[in-house]
Amino acid sequence: MTTSNEDKKYLRRLGHNLKPVVTIAAKGLTEPVCAEIERALTDHELIKIKLAVGDRAAKKAVIDKICTTSGAAVVQAIGHIVLLFRKAKKPNPKLSNLLRQ
Repeated sequence: MTTSNEDKKYLRRLGHNLKPVVTIAAKGLTEPVCAEIERALTDHELIKIKLAVGDRAAKKAVIDKICTTSGAAVVQAIGHIVLLFRKAKKPNPKLSNLLRQ
């Protein structure tokens, strides 16, 4: 994934104007939510997720579970918003947030 600070800065700059595409609320990380995260990462590569779950420990657990199931990397986590990145095998220039600058 991305390991250098310069790559993360670039991704944070691109993700600044993005809106959350998925909201995880009281029911947690269900199968349809996982499917939507997978679809969004495949299409857009860089996405924001809003977490409306309990305390910090619960948010951290949900973020870790998302990363392990989807193979995405956390670029930034501030408050209730998480910015995730996963490089697509064949990015679509019309949908990818990296190519549509």
